[in-house]
Amino acid sequence: MPSPVNDAPRTKFPRSERPSKQGPRTTYIALLRAINVGGIGKLAMADLKTLCVALGFTNPRTYIQSGNVVFESNLDEAAVLHALQQALHTHMGKPVDVMVRTAEELRSILAANPFPHGEPNKVHIAFLAAAPPAVARIFTGPAGEQGTAGTRELYIHYQKAWANPN
Repeated sequence: MPSPVNDAPRTKFPRSERPSKQGPRTTYIALLRAINVGGIGKLAMADLKTLCVALGFTNPRTYIQSGNVVFESNLDEAAVLHALQQALHTHMGKPVDVMVRTAEELRSILAANPFPHGEPNKVHIAFLAAAPPAVARIFTGPAGEQGTAGTRELYIHYQKAWANPN
């Protein structure tokens, strides 16, 4: 009697989208700085997804024209960051700042928000490439905004709305 598993149609993946046999994949979020802002650093999200597939990342997804992409990879964060920076530099013809976080890191960053009761349009998280300087651990800005440093991010609570400062 034939095995139902062996008789099932086989899914064919392009080489770069084949499931990894090298271990579990991690979900990463790459945040690209100064992409599609004010007509500068234009990068089509379809091109960003294609670039990710070419690097061997799987299931790339983008959000509007944000320059942010979510994907899976079995590489560690440093290798993902290096590969993306090199590929983007080649594609864009200039260096592109990239910050990479795992999905778990983003959940932890949101959970650690020191301003959980702040109005959503007044609380901002600025992602950094490295740990913030010690002087930024706790700060107050000139317009009364309050800030607290995280591991590789700054949490900022504005007194006026971020989207509408009036």
